[in-house]
Amino acid sequence: LCNLPKEVYQHLACYVPKIYCLGPNLNPQNEDLLAPLLLQSPLEWYLCGEEPSVGLAKLEQNNQPSQLCGHVFKVGEPTYSCRYSCAADPTCVLCMQCFLGSVHKEHRYRMTTSGGGGFCDCGDTEAWKKGPYCQKHEPNISDSSQKDPLANLSDEMIARTYNVFSIILKYAVDMLTWEKEDELPEGLEPPNTSRQTKPLRVQVMHSSVVAHQCFALKALTWLGQIIRYSDALRRILCQVGLQRGPEGENSSLVDTLMLCDSKMWKGARNVYHQLFMSSLLMDTKYKKLFAIQFAKNYERLQSDYVKDDHDREFSVTDLSVQMFTVPSLARMLITEENLMTTIIRTFMDHLRHRDLHGHFQFERYTAQQAFKFRRVQSLIGDLKYVLISRPTEWTDQLREKYLEGFSAFLELLKCMQGMDPVVRQVGQHIEMEPEWEAAFTLQMKLTHIISMMQEWCSSDERVLIEAYKKCLSALTHCHSGFTDGEQPITLSMCGHSVDTIRYCVSQEKVSIHLPLSRLLAGLHALLSKTEVAYRFPELLPLSELSPPMLIEHPLRCLVLCAQVHAGMWRRNGFSLVNQIYYYHNVKCRVEMFDKDLSMLQAGASMMDPNHFLMIMLSRFELYHIFSSADCRKRYNRENANKDVVQQNNTLIEEMLHLVIMIVGERYTAGVGQVECFDEIRREIVHQLCIRPMAHSELVKALPENENKETGMERVIDSVALFKKPGVTGKGLYKLRPESAKMFNLYFHHYSRADQSKAEEAQRKIKRQNGEDSVLPPPVLPRFCPLFASLVNILQCDVLLGILGAVLQWAMEPSGGHWSESMLQRVLHLIGMGLVEEQQHLLSSAEDNDTNFNFTLKISRPGEAPANTPSILALLETLQNAPHLEVHKDMIRWILKVKLIQISLQSHLIGSTVRDKDKAERKRKAEMARLRREKIMAQMSEMQRHFINENKELFQQSLEELDPSTSSTLDSCDSTLFCVGPRRWRAGGSDRRQVVTCILCQEEQEIRIDGKAMVLAAFVQRSTVMSKNRKRPPHNPDKYDPLFMHPDLSFGTHTGSCGHIMHSHCWQRYFEAVQAKEQRRQQRLRVHTSYDVENGEFLCPLCECLSNTVIPLLPLTKTSCRYCNKHTLDFDLQLQWLNITSLQMKALLSAHRKAKAADADGVDDMDGVNDCPPPDGFKLDYTPKNPYSSTIKEMLTTFGTATYKVGLKVHPNEQDPRVPIMCWGSCAYTIQSIERLLVDEEKPLFGSLPCRQDDCLSSLTRFGSACWTVSSHATVQNHFIRLLAALVPDPRVENTPCILDIDMFHLLVSLVLSHPAVFSLDSSGLSADTAQLYFLHLVTVAHIVQILLSSVPEEVQMEQESGGAEREEEEKVCMFYNTLRTHLGSGLREVDSGWHLWCCVKAGILPYLRAAALFFHYLNGAPAPPELHSVGEWEALCGYLCLPSNLLQLFYNNRELMEPVLHGWCSHPGVLQGLQSSVALIRESNHLIELPGDYSALINQASSFTCPKSGGDKSRAPTLCLVCGAMLCSQSYCCQSELEGVDVGACTAHTFACGAGVGIFLRVRESQVLFLAGKTKGCFYAPPYLDDYGETDQGLRRGNPLHLCQERYRKIQKLWRQHSITEEIGHAQEANQTLVGIDWQHL
Repeated sequence: LCNLPKEVYQHLACYVPKIYCLGPNLNPQNEDLLAPLLLQSPLEWYLCGEEPSVGLAKLEQNNQPSQLCGHVFKVGEPTYSCRYSCAADPTCVLCMQCFLGSVHKEHRYRMTTSGGGGFCDCGDTEAWKKGPYCQKHEPNISDSSQKDPLANLSDEMIARTYNVFSIILKYAVDMLTWEKEDELPEGLEPPNTSRQTKPLRVQVMHSSVVAHQCFALKALTWLGQIIRYSDALRRILCQVGLQRGPEGENSSLVDTLMLCDSKMWKGARNVYHQLFMSSLLMDTKYKKLFAIQFAKNYERLQSDYVKDDHDREFSVTDLSVQMFTVPSLARMLITEENLMTTIIRTFMDHLRHRDLHGHFQFERYTAQQAFKFRRVQSLIGDLKYVLISRPTEWTDQLREKYLEGFSAFLELLKCMQGMDPVVRQVGQHIEMEPEWEAAFTLQMKLTHIISMMQEWCSSDERVLIEAYKKCLSALTHCHSGFTDGEQPITLSMCGHSVDTIRYCVSQEKVSIHLPLSRLLAGLHALLSKTEVAYRFPELLPLSELSPPMLIEHPLRCLVLCAQVHAGMWRRNGFSLVNQIYYYHNVKCRVEMFDKDLSMLQAGASMMDPNHFLMIMLSRFELYHIFSSADCRKRYNRENANKDVVQQNNTLIEEMLHLVIMIVGERYTAGVGQVECFDEIRREIVHQLCIRPMAHSELVKALPENENKETGMERVIDSVALFKKPGVTGKGLYKLRPESAKMFNLYFHHYSRADQSKAEEAQRKIKRQNGEDSVLPPPVLPRFCPLFASLVNILQCDVLLGILGAVLQWAMEPSGGHWSESMLQRVLHLIGMGLVEEQQHLLSSAEDNDTNFNFTLKISRPGEAPANTPSILALLETLQNAPHLEVHKDMIRWILKVKLIQISLQSHLIGSTVRDKDKAERKRKAEMARLRREKIMAQMSEMQRHFINENKELFQQSLEELDPSTSSTLDSCDSTLFCVGPRRWRAGGSDRRQVVTCILCQEEQEIRIDGKAMVLAAFVQRSTVMSKNRKRPPHNPDKYDPLFMHPDLSFGTHTGSCGHIMHSHCWQRYFEAVQAKEQRRQQRLRVHTSYDVENGEFLCPLCECLSNTVIPLLPLTKTSCRYCNKHTLDFDLQLQWLNITSLQMKALLSAHRKAKAADADGVDDMDGVNDCPPPDGFKLDYTPKNPYSSTIKEMLTTFGTATYKVGLKVHPNEQDPRVPIMCWGSCAYTIQSIERLLVDEEKPLFGSLPCRQDDCLSSLTRFGSACWTVSSHATVQNHFIRLLAALVPDPRVENTPCILDIDMFHLLVSLVLSHPAVFSLDSSGLSADTAQLYFLHLVTVAHIVQILLSSVPEEVQMEQESGGAEREEEEKVCMFYNTLRTHLGSGLREVDSGWHLWCCVKAGILPYLRAAALFFHYLNGAPAPPELHSVGEWEALCGYLCLPSNLLQLFYNNRELMEPVLHGWCSHPGVLQGLQSSVALIRESNHLIELPGDYSALINQASSFTCPKSGGDKSRAPTLCLVCGAMLCSQSYCCQSELEGVDVGACTAHTFACGAGVGIFLRVRESQVLFLAGKTKGCFYAPPYLDDYGETDQGLRRGNPLHLCQERYRKIQKLWRQHSITEEIGHAQEANQTLVGIDWQHL
């Protein structure tokens, strides 16, 4: 055994370099295979003494499973913390598996995503007060888990393990901390290496050093894996790691690693931190030993970290959270290692910049200092961890060490007391804004520490008394230094005088940072709360306190705020405004503003109130106004400077407000007799008095404690009602009416804006309820005895003098010499006095000491010689002053309450007065209610009346309009056809359509030869209906779009906002847009929300994104040219088909001739093929174009736009594919709208919004006219090819097989291209007949298509229809068998006719509905009323002029259909298609299913790795909601090139999956992303809401999120309506910041 280390080293020396530097190229696969085989496997053999797989399995079997989970979190993995008080502190988290199996799942919990590192605390009894185990880690009752895990192992095994572990760990530590580049530690020198001795200048490391370092990391990982098999192995590894070496202190391997932490590279640090976490921190015994070592080296580790440049997560100091938050460890480290003092001293050492007085100085704060300061702040975090759980039992040693830490903390606060002082700038504005942020950052970081220190003090009386003394002496020490500007003076007023100092805040230095005073204020309130002040007064230095000293600095601070409000410090710039803002802000106010107020309350409670008020007047620099003998005569303010008067008014208001707060703010435990929940309840009430608020707004407005909790959930339901949100918006809390009586207009946390909003809202509510709109001061809780004397401020002479003076000024209308709000505050103070007196009278019935006599004081006039009137007398006069209309109700309320008081005092407790008053109020309210009801009844009566009158008017107007229509409808036995010879024809009045241009407001009739009118439209490529997203995009130049494949893999959709313009108005408008764009490009280089170069513009009326215009056309006139046989004669159909075939033949040969003639080589063969045209078919006839020139121009415009967008090519109006694209867009748009109606369960007709209605009608009519502006030969050629697909024709090559054509597209293209052929025909056949026959043929083809491809396996449950459809079923069986005879074994046997007929009906319904829409818009036939409701088969077939048994189309016309059917079936593509065909039943596409609980998504995303960067975690995993692909967004690794631009994964995916439009969910952000093209995008609210009806974008709040189906359906509807691009356009117009984002990189 003694040679073991040597042998292992020789083995490693030989093999490691061979494996890890095999050649110039790194080969990780080989390394991963060879390292376990040659290096780890021998170690495992030695360790187990047998085959490793067997040995390790045995170990695992004998091991008792650990109760600790210890799962280490990956980046982005969800973690859960319980928000009941189950956890010991907020750092206790569970992984998803443990959480789902724990009791906390039923509690309120917070869900966050981990930043990586850290582990699951399940099973750690110190981390959880309740529910420490999940079901999986629940300990067995039977096992005595206390026994030593090593007892299960044999001694040899222990020895072997010990040897291996010590050798490998030592090797790894040596290699990782090795500092020489070109030699190896002793024993590892590779046998006979020769290399150059002269080192280069560059730091080149010897390859074998690198190899050994690589293996060292592998070895550590291996150790981490091995110890998982058994707790015993883990314990041995811990022993090896912590065993001291020969050098004594800090010589163990663990210490070596820790102390070299900042010298290692990131990868190495990560590996050994993981090993520490899975070994030392999972073993309670060694966790303690490790914590002690960590604390001993704390200062050195932190200094290394501050100098280091890697983030905290890569530093060993980051492990502090794992130890310091364990309560028992934290206490032990405080008492044994004096940890608290160490942390604070280390912190102080790093902040060296001080001024002459020893305060921190952050001036000229360089970037490097700022960086260092940020790193130093992590120390405060450690201190917070140590203090996070308060001790329940104190030992003397803990007291001693805590107070030592407290003293160190006071030293820190001393350096902050008075830092960053400011002096008022007079004359010119400050030149450089002083640095203020660092000081506030420090204050914010320390806020919770200061609160926690106070909580610790409050849990032990002796500690509290000592801490109070220490804090007081520290404060006194600080005060002894201030002398500048403090000359002693004597103030006297109203017969009282006081000695104080003179100090002008507006001239001397003043600082907003007073943490010592504020800490003392907190401790003073605790003395009262814990009653220590009353039980041990002899131990406290209360008699030695100097109240004027205590209040001096907080008072200066509040005066500074008042002067800033009054605009006296404007020249000090923004830094001061920001400081004042944060001083009052919810993040800082608990330990700043609130404590200053407490300190003034504490000081005032120990002083004569008159003295206190005089000092206050002096600091506010108002003493001279109120102390002069004739102050009530407004001390000839007239001649004073206007600005000064204005400033003084504001200062008086602020001073009165401060008095209101000092007497009225009693909701701090210890100041008033309240619990802590009362305080939160009152905060919530006052927030909700402003307006109803969402949960998140309320949370932001309440201060958080160190656990990030506000305590709101416990009290909110007692004061507010929750209202759930709809499809948009948030859930809101609304104040319960009974809570409004707590409302205090001068609530101390209101900003001025809040105050005015709240006042307005509360007055409005009172008026609505028919009450008096006065807002009296609320009834307040009693003061604690220590603060009881504060109420005397209300009745002291100085205050009454001030109130009297203001009331006297208010006798005359203000010339700017007093202000409304000043008077309002005075009245509020008088009201407070009366309410206070009422409370005293009510309570003094029990104890007869009434020394509070406010009414008496306010009714007493002034002394001679002045004989000023009493306050009451002034009020009596003022209540009739015309200039005080606003304040009348308050004055009346005061006088009324005063009367009640007097009657109370004369012991005739005036219940009678009150009862009378109540009765009177009740009577008035009742009358008001009756009046309201009467008015409502009148209104509803008037509405009914109006509707009834207008009903007749409405019907009249209908009948007057067009007598012809109503008569024609009756004559044709009320069946409406939309197609065929008997179709409904428009009368003249129906055809007339008059519209108004939105740009010039002129009316215009739509006529063939008139000015063109156009609709703004948006054409886009779409895959919304695609059944095959895998199909590769086609090559735009060679692609022939004549036949659409049934999987609709991409189509062209046209939408419109429905706004109509003259074409010339639109052209002018678009030219203006283009010109503006050129100017803009020269000025700014940002995108707009529309891309003018691509022809985009915003509709001038509704700003909807558009990229072309559709011309509006009238209904075409059709003459009835056919013999009046109403029967649908099938012989006619045969005859028609024969004639058409002859016409086609003639056309085809004519076209070929022309082609050949073009090619100049006239072929002799051509003569043979020549077909004479049938009668009346003129091949050389060119029909006249009926349209006016502007309409022609617009037809070309829209056609070219559709072609350009649909094929992604350059516009070319001559291209033969232009008409095809237009027909395709028409068909696709109708199909998508038909699906939309089905999905929303709306009827086929009558439910479309008019913008879609107008769009479809103009699109179909455009389709029937677009052939007129194309080359006629081209369109005729298209028609020949389309017809050949239906009626096979050997002369036309390349016709697709019937399974590869979307039948509705075929129908639309046939009908719309037919006029080009029909125009040559004068033989008397009608176009209507042709339309009908096309419909018949295509329908039969569609039935064949369905039977060939979409008959699923039969279901056993056969439902026999009761003979109703027997005929259909027989026919369909016959037909199916006919197909089988044609195709042989390719088609399987199906017996059930019912089954087949169901398939046919389901499959063909979407096609029939789309056809009905198409012919309705094409021919203008109104829909029968049955189609305005949802059930429809019979009505639909009737409207389309089809038999309801569709198979009659085949059987009644077999001689025509048989050969056609044969032609279809003999196409070679059919048999191939049968094997691989797509099911044709048109199910609507849905967005993907999302899990109900959001954390399932986070979990899925956390295990998603970037597909390109070899297993790295993706930073922004993003889910495509259309196809469910997870993408690695917003990162360079997954960028690809698209059309010459680098784009991110999402943009690239939109082109593959959504034809350029995409809907994504950014999982880590909980945010929906809409993308369109490369430059457009916007964020959209996610469909996941928390219990309060709010989304949590960015996952900042951490409330559990659940899927809201309505909101998800709304997103799905936007997608199905093709409105995503429009939504993005509106979002970008509304929010300009979205335009600047580079969407293509997402």
